[in-house]
Amino acid sequence: MQACSINLTAMADFRDLRIAVIGAGMGGLGTALAFARKGFKHINVFETASNLGFVGAGIQMPPNVIRVLDRLGCWEEIAKEATDVKGTSIRQGSTDVELGHVYMPDMREKYGYPHCTGHRSSLAGGLFNGCKKESAIKFHFSTALVGIDSWAPKPKMTVKPRDGEAYQVEADIILAADGIKSLTRTQMLKDALGTESSEEDTGQAAYRIMLKRSEMEHDPEMIALLDSDTVVRWIGEKRHIIAYPVSNKQIYNLSSAQPDTNFAAATNATYTTKGSKKQMLEVYHDFCPLVQRMLDLVPEGEVCEWKLRQHKTLPTWVHGSVALIGDACHPTLPHMSQGAAMAIEDGAVLAECVSRIPSGKLNDPEAVTKTLKVFELLRKPHTNALVDLAAFSGRTLHLGEGKAREERDRQFKEGLKTGSVPDKWASPDVQKMIYAYDCVKDAQERYDELLASLSSTNGTTV
Repeated sequence: MQACSINLTAMADFRDLRIAVIGAGMGGLGTALAFARKGFKHINVFETASNLGFVGAGIQMPPNVIRVLDRLGCWEEIAKEATDVKGTSIRQGSTDVELGHVYMPDMREKYGYPHCTGHRSSLAGGLFNGCKKESAIKFHFSTALVGIDSWAPKPKMTVKPRDGEAYQVEADIILAADGIKSLTRTQMLKDALGTESSEEDTGQAAYRIMLKRSEMEHDPEMIALLDSDTVVRWIGEKRHIIAYPVSNKQIYNLSSAQPDTNFAAATNATYTTKGSKKQMLEVYHDFCPLVQRMLDLVPEGEVCEWKLRQHKTLPTWVHGSVALIGDACHPTLPHMSQGAAMAIEDGAVLAECVSRIPSGKLNDPEAVTKTLKVFELLRKPHTNALVDLAAFSGRTLHLGEGKAREERDRQFKEGLKTGSVPDKWASPDVQKMIYAYDCVKDAQERYDELLASLSSTNGTTV
């Protein structure tokens, strides 16, 4: 493919490496932009969709990802529609009684950046607009991955345009941001290790709801929520709802987590199904009247339910000159609000690592593989910890009646004194651990040490 061809013998430095990105979601867009901002000249992004007509619901943007977005030059645009969160209220779902309140007025002072909520379209749109400003990035829409043909020394893959013949692409590095159903991951594990990717059914599903200001303004309690700078979480046995304003407080976003009993019979490759409003109201029938009134605003026929999926920790993210990114290698439950953040951070760390390959080793497949393995060593412990925290927090939030719940609620009340609450997303001690983490600085400081720790013969597993 012309867009991916350069004279390898003339390669002077890392900027001449051909980077192919599979997928134009948050991780793919963030990765492409990070490489372009680092000076790479040849970045091709392959996306199955015909365009990036952004949809979706609300999303949280914590300080650790805003730090990256600011460096990528796209935060200012995204921030225009974002809500600057000043606190979170954790409430008993059945009574609306507040169990705990964590004040967050000093995020900027503590971590250099705010904690914000926004619409997914604003975040993805800001990343995409940043990419469009970079001449090094070329998008190939309506083009699906067929498979990886070779992993090294120069990886090759076959892609197929929707209305055209399949063709082969050669690159120096292929970065797969192709999501939880990643074809690249499945093939990598089979070819590299002779194993299969094992998905896990989390037993949870989610409703995602967007209520307009015009629908809420007649209700004083609802409009107070929309006009606040607060994230609210209503919790109950095996269920919760988290809600916050987005889009300049013109939309109130509600995301739930509940047992996927209504979804269990569905067979849908997208992990989504049209839900029943009657069933949704039944799932939350014992939640407080305020929640009931909001759920009742959802139009009949517009209830959509997502199955929340994960897969077991992977033995490797790297094979040859190919690496996995984001949900392709570390999908998570949404309870820590770090899914998109981790994917965008992945791209920033990859660009930093790959830029450190010495000019004399740019055509050395072993050097490329080891650099990608450094990326994995940098990211895997961190992402594993957040995935585990999300699962733990979900179990804690969903406790039923009994001593364990009584102890949890006591800990919520003591939270302001101890600096720790059971909702790990809102817990100040956990926030400090995540929000103060500078993924690029970590890569800069630890790259040489981790590279040296890799034996010259180890290119496949860690």
